[in-house]
Amino acid sequence: MSISMRSYIQCRTEISSRTIFICCILLSLLFSISAAKTCKKYTFPSNKVFHSCRDLPVLQAHLHWSYIPSTRSVHIAYRAAQTPKGWVSWAINPTGTGMIGSQAIVAFSRIDGSMNVYPTPINSYNPSMQPGSLTIPVSNISATYGNNQMTIFAVLGPLLNGTTFNLVWQEGSTVSNGIPQMHSTSGPNIESSETLDFLS
Repeated sequence: MSISMRSYIQCRTEISSRTIFICCILLSLLFSISAAKTCKKYTFPSNKVFHSCRDLPVLQAHLHWSYIPSTRSVHIAYRAAQTPKGWVSWAINPTGTGMIGSQAIVAFSRIDGSMNVYPTPINSYNPSMQPGSLTIPVSNISATYGNNQMTIFAVLGPLLNGTTFNLVWQEGSTVSNGIPQMHSTSGPNIESSETLDFLS
């Protein structure tokens, strides 16, 4: 075999090995990113543990929960991708499947970087988004921001009408004078609802 032919084969072998190596790295990164988006792989910085979780279908959102039968209450953590200037909310709707009637918890960052989080009832398509009382008891409300995600923690209950509820979640890009502003009215923002049994 000539030197030039041997060099050519060696060169092709090195290129093929390099290509396979790069492909393996890319596949590994893709798998890691995919796994990071799965709620079951998520570890809370505070070491909080929840019995169940679901990757919600839109708005890059995830719900973690533990249902406590003895108190008929549910401990939740709602996580969603967001920028520091935006807002997120999560709600139970005990009377319908959409926005109207939702008993919501909303969170956003204050100017000083701390989180503002409070309950607010959604009684119209143009709600005030200001703090208010819910028809479902809610306690232990808090929120965090980190890694481009906002997380709402809360305890709801006792839940008097079973364990299956209509859920609604939402996000918006703007907060003005301490009030979350209107979210988009198309695409994922109008698809963000589903039914969940907290015993599942």
